[in-house]
This record gives sequence, C-alpha cells and structure tokens, in this order.
Amino acid sequence: MLSFFKGYKIFGITLGVLSIIILAIFYNILNVAKPLPIYQPAVVDSSLVDSTIQHISKYHKIDDFSLTNQNGKTITQEHYKDKIYVADFFFTTCQTICPIMTENMVEIQNDILQDDEVMLLSHSVTPKIDSVAQLKRYAIKKGINDAKWNLVTGNKKEIYALARKSYLAVKTYGDGDEYDMIHTENFMLIDKKRQIRGYYDGTNPEEISRLLNDIQTLKKEYN
Repeated sequence: MLSFFKGYKIFGITLGVLSIIILAIFYNILNVAKPLPIYQPAVVDSSLVDSTIQHISKYHKIDDFSLTNQNGKTITQEHYKDKIYVADFFFTTCQTICPIMTENMVEIQNDILQDDEVMLLSHSVTPKIDSVAQLKRYAIKKGINDAKWNLVTGNKKEIYALARKSYLAVKTYGDGDEYDMIHTENFMLIDKKRQIRGYYDGTNPEEISRLLNDIQTLKKEYN
C-alpha cells in the first residue's frame, strides 16, 4: 500500500515540476515585447497629415534635410544614419510648453548619455530669431550635450515641411511663409530606417517614461 502511494507521490511531484516549466514558458511567450508600430500617413490622425500625403500607407520616412546646429555645423540625415532618435519642434523664446519640453528632453538626454545608438534632434520653428548664437546660448543654459543633441535652425519652409510632411507632427496648415507658425508638444521616436515609431506628449512625465521604455523596445529590433 505504501509503495502504491509512493508511486503517486513521485508522479505528482513530476507533474508539478512539468506544470511550472510549462507555465514559465507560456509566461515568457506572452510577455515578449511587441514590436512598435510603424506610423504611416494613412493611419495617423488625418489632422496631423498634409492632404497631399494622406493616401500613403507604406514606405513613409523622414525626408533628407540640411540644417545648422548650435555650433554652426551643417547637420543632415547622415548624422543620424544608423541611429534611433527623438525629434521635436520648439523655439527658444517660447514661454509656455517649450521650457517643459526641453526639461523633459534633458531627462531623455541624461538617460541615453552613454548610449551610442540614440540621439536627439530639436528643430526651431522661429529660425529668424533662433540664430546659431541664440541656439548656443540656449544649449549652454539648458545643459545640452552637443554630442547627443542637435538644436537646428535654417530655412523656415524646409523646417515646416519636415514638421508637416515628414514627422506628421502638426495640426495646423501652412506653407512656412512669414505668417505661418507651428507649435506642437509632440515628440517623435524615429528608427534607423527613418520611420516614425512613436508619438509622445513632450510635456507629460508619464509619456516620457513610455518613450524611454519604447527606446529600449526599439533597440531590441537591432540586437
């Protein structure tokens, strides 16, 4: 009789161990991070998309650009080749959302400071005011690391076209003329193929945490 129950005891222990292993496997499968979406003009909120590209459902990427940073250096897409980066649009004299956005971008900068895969890119929407010298003063004041983060100025029409037709970041319409003004809290996460992989409210600390987590998720695609 004892040997009979002993056999069941061994069977029960074996079954219990197998159950734990199976549950662990299922847990790991279910908790694998899902890839981040790739945002295309056709699926983004239409108010953020220029009417000329709303039909595009694949292959959208950030256009080539040539702008000038806080050190007077020409910055192009080549400086972000094989990089993940966070982009936004701001101006140095803004007294509303921009200071908060810059503070939060500094937090991101500090988190990625030792990460060679990730960079930052902030475009001035008032390029006439935001000269190279003005951007440099702002960069020093805010503790911006030149090796990680470019503040760029340049041709207004080019910057505004990037905001509207590349980053799909702005809810207003215009052509970048002297009367045009854009103002957005959006941060955009861009992958190594120059594709948009996430949108975030740059004034919201919870969104910044989500962005930092998404950077790590995106990095796993390249490992």
